[in-house]
Amino acid sequence: MAAREPSLLVTGAAGFIGSRFVASCNARGVPVISVDDPRHFADRPEHREIEFGEVVHYERLPERLGASPAALSGIVHLGACTSTTELDVAFLRRVNLEYSQKLWDFCTTKRVPLVYASSAATYGDGSLGYDDDEALLSQLRPLNPYGDSKQQFDLWALAREREGHSPPAWSGFKFFNVYGFGERHKGPMASVVLHAFDQIRAVGEVKLFKSARPDFADGEQRRDFVYVDDVVDVLHFARSSGLPRGIFNLGTGRARTFLDLVRATFAAMGAEERIRFIEMPEGLAERYQYFTEARMERLREVGYRRPFTSLEEGVRAYVKLLEDALA
Repeated sequence: MAAREPSLLVTGAAGFIGSRFVASCNARGVPVISVDDPRHFADRPEHREIEFGEVVHYERLPERLGASPAALSGIVHLGACTSTTELDVAFLRRVNLEYSQKLWDFCTTKRVPLVYASSAATYGDGSLGYDDDEALLSQLRPLNPYGDSKQQFDLWALAREREGHSPPAWSGFKFFNVYGFGERHKGPMASVVLHAFDQIRAVGEVKLFKSARPDFADGEQRRDFVYVDDVVDVLHFARSSGLPRGIFNLGTGRARTFLDLVRATFAAMGAEERIRFIEMPEGLAERYQYFTEARMERLREVGYRRPFTSLEEGVRAYVKLLEDALA
């Protein structure tokens, strides 16, 4: 009897990027162990066609890892609280920092490769740029507790590596503004593409925040929007290419405006463009990123060559999936 192929353990598997990554593993024939709150594998319609393999409650993962003699091909750690408005620092420390530290230590001891999600929220207001040179990471000042929790783990990982305590291969990725099918459960934290799609269907217009800065016109706030399929492809590159270590940006390298994003959504839906600008909620302005653009040279230098999906192409593909889901 042929030996069973080791499984890839995926945390956050019921989430947006996690579920798309597991779906891609299904397509590639990669067996998975899916870690999350088991309720969410059944209550999110977008998961209907995905085979999640063995499902493990995220709170029971340490017990499962300690009890299982089975080999793992790697861990892709995408589970986290990703709300940029979460202010409970103790909660974020527990679920974003300490949980990640436990996985790092497991991967170090058991010699299991680790790929994990960091965030572009670590860059704060962008005044120091978006360079993923690891020598500069300690200078970053996130604007919110979520970004700070991700920054703390990045710095902790580098410190542990310097101490000689690291997995046999490891990489972290600072996700920029990821959009694509599978994010509806995120509610207010879902991408503007999904909110625009819903608003156009409901009332024929899209609301965007006014700018609170004189150097940015309304709707001209710029972000590095990256399609989820590209993110998934980079994660597979990291786990299968022999990439030895490092923390990298994961965006397209090209900032686009929210107006570009919304206009692409109108065009993909074949709808007349109607945009209304509204005031930014009180308290958000001081935590709001007006410009993000990933420096992508380091990821290219380690061998990732595929082009990133254009904004218009990604929005068009996403809108088709949303429309197909409603049919």
